[in-house]
Amino acid sequence: MKVTGALALLRALEHEGVEVIFGIPGGASMPIYDPLVDGSSIRHILCRHEQGAGHAAEGYAWATGRVGVCMATSGPGGTNLVTPIADAKMDSVPLVAITGQVPTPVVGNDAFQEADITGITMPITKHNFLVKDPALIAETVREAFHIASTGRPGPVLMDLPKDVLLAETTWSWPERINLPGYKPTTRGNQRQVVEAVKLIMAAERPVLYVGGGVIKADAHAELAKLATVGRLPVVTTLMARGAFPDSHELCLGMPGMHGNYTAVTSIQKADVLVALGTRFDDRVTGKLAAFAPNAKVIHVDIDPAEIGKNRVADVPIVGDCKDVIAKLAAELDARQHEAGGVPDRSAWLGQLADWQRRFPYRFDQRPDGPLKPQFCVERLREHADDGGDGRQGRPARQAGAGHRRRRLFPDDGTGARDQHHREDPVHHGDPEQRLPGHGAPMAGAVLR
Repeated sequence: MKVTGALALLRALEHEGVEVIFGIPGGASMPIYDPLVDGSSIRHILCRHEQGAGHAAEGYAWATGRVGVCMATSGPGGTNLVTPIADAKMDSVPLVAITGQVPTPVVGNDAFQEADITGITMPITKHNFLVKDPALIAETVREAFHIASTGRPGPVLMDLPKDVLLAETTWSWPERINLPGYKPTTRGNQRQVVEAVKLIMAAERPVLYVGGGVIKADAHAELAKLATVGRLPVVTTLMARGAFPDSHELCLGMPGMHGNYTAVTSIQKADVLVALGTRFDDRVTGKLAAFAPNAKVIHVDIDPAEIGKNRVADVPIVGDCKDVIAKLAAELDARQHEAGGVPDRSAWLGQLADWQRRFPYRFDQRPDGPLKPQFCVERLREHADDGGDGRQGRPARQAGAGHRRRRLFPDDGTGARDQHHREDPVHHGDPEQRLPGHGAPMAGAVLR
């Protein structure tokens, strides 16, 4: 059957089960857009900006677990997709970005609205394609979706010149994918798993350092089994929040610059650090040379480029977290059974529990101290939950606990000069150049 390149593209996307495309049609992408609105089962979401379309496709991928698809025209349309593509690369989000391109005869001639989008996005995509033959469109779509969704998920870009979309081709769907250079390792090496378990068994202060790869691999159950079988405390990075329940006794919380005392200190004092689907991000490690200085490192990741990139691994294991964590749990269970149970780490677990008691998530709102954000949040929550004791209508500056009243802003009180409604006699009525009012010493210091 003869079809245009644009129709071949839409049929290929339908074969991949695409439900929705986020994007802005225009210029070189119009041949895609016309059949999309005329007869395709795919829903098109018109966005107001290409960057928004890319982030919307990311959100779709996060919410559904499927590949998100976005579309833009050539030149500025494609370059506006750069930020969401880079974001998808960093956060391992499966994304296929489709861009229009100027006709092939003028590619490279600085034609109107031409940009080398494949060159621009090469560092921030898993792979990208410039399709010059309409007969290759269906095959390229299948390859793009396969690359985006397998191994470590990430973005793939397809650049389609206008003449390729308008040209006719014979429709056929490729039954197989042939990508000799792309063979992601998903199954962990059992020999390395055994070596890792030996380290865990010998450890006195082990910690599971869990990253977003565990969520990407849907390895929540496997992680729970590994932690409970070995009585191994768990810290979860920002990208791994939800991979392990905060209510669990072995959960220490989030590490790093925004983490809590127990999580951070447990890593620093650990003698074995089991890093699962994490990249030793600087927000967690800070100064690498001082991060977990006495720990042996077991690093599990599906992306071999991440292992050893920031921290040398004593036991590297390349593979999907779901597979590797399940193998670690099974091997650890068997070894502990042979040894007569879980190694005695009561001193370590006791120390962690002591830190949690001494340094919990709390704040101390002193009557005469500065107003803390936590205090405001709690008061606002009280008002939101209050059904009608007459307090929900109080001005914000009177918010407080019991009979205490505190102003939320230093200028918000008697004697303060309102910059919108009161003239400043010194500056002749210019409200934006007023002198600091009552209770604003910092502004006064700046002006002085």
